[in-house]
Amino acid sequence: MSFNDNVPLDPSQVQDRRGMGRGTKIGGGIGGGIVLLLALLFGVNPQLLEGLGGTVQDPSAQSQGTAPACRTGADADQRLDCRIVGTVNSLNAFWPAYLAQYNRQYPQPETVIFRDATDTGCGAATSAVGPFYCPADTTAYFDPGFFQELVDRFGSSGGPLAQEYVVAHEFGHHVQNVLGYLDRAQQDPQGPESGAVRVELQADCYAGLWVRHATTQPDPVSGQPFLDPLTEQDLNDALSAASAVGDDRIQEAATGRVTPEAWTHGSSEQRQRWFYTGYSTGDINQCDTFSAATL
Repeated sequence: MSFNDNVPLDPSQVQDRRGMGRGTKIGGGIGGGIVLLLALLFGVNPQLLEGLGGTVQDPSAQSQGTAPACRTGADADQRLDCRIVGTVNSLNAFWPAYLAQYNRQYPQPETVIFRDATDTGCGAATSAVGPFYCPADTTAYFDPGFFQELVDRFGSSGGPLAQEYVVAHEFGHHVQNVLGYLDRAQQDPQGPESGAVRVELQADCYAGLWVRHATTQPDPVSGQPFLDPLTEQDLNDALSAASAVGDDRIQEAATGRVTPEAWTHGSSEQRQRWFYTGYSTGDINQCDTFSAATL
């Protein structure tokens, strides 16, 4: 989805750690090994992040700031880092009001843009783990280089909503953390009906729920919607990204076979379907993957 050109962005909601003092990259990127290839993407179990990145400097030594060039929705349409900022702004405007209907508060998470490697509350991490949410510091982490990997290595559309879906999925994990669902992934970490898969599919559903409301959610400063009306191509872009990161598709590409017993995120079909459930219903109650008889 394209942003409303005139909507103001708030770059203070996103830390930019790119630049000096980012630490040393270890592991060779998103395709650095089969284990990482299958473990990465959207909501990696925080315990798995320990040690993945090798040595990374203390965050106090890392370069931190905001993206001052990201001022309006027009910037978000032109620059990926600004699109991340704009999507974060929209999510942080949407979720507090939505959860208030259920008498639940939404503590705003932190968001970090980094390059190659960074330190987190869940341990040292590199770009190889993909975008992720760390509940220990309630922060979502994004290396913008991943979004090109999503296209080049996984065959996703490169459209705006494909990228915004990634951000919305990670914020879905924050909502799960707030509501008490997130730790079920660690209690039951693997398998086609596992808690981990149910957590990931619920985050997909939450991402779709945000998409349903994003084009009417106003910026609190200007009162204008953050995003322009959804097009059919936008929706196809998001579904393409959801399909690209299905466990079955990643496994087949990496090993030539599909092993459901090792799933942690769900199949391509499941990820698309739960995203669409959130989008089509706009109802968080329909995202209860834990009560679903079949996924």
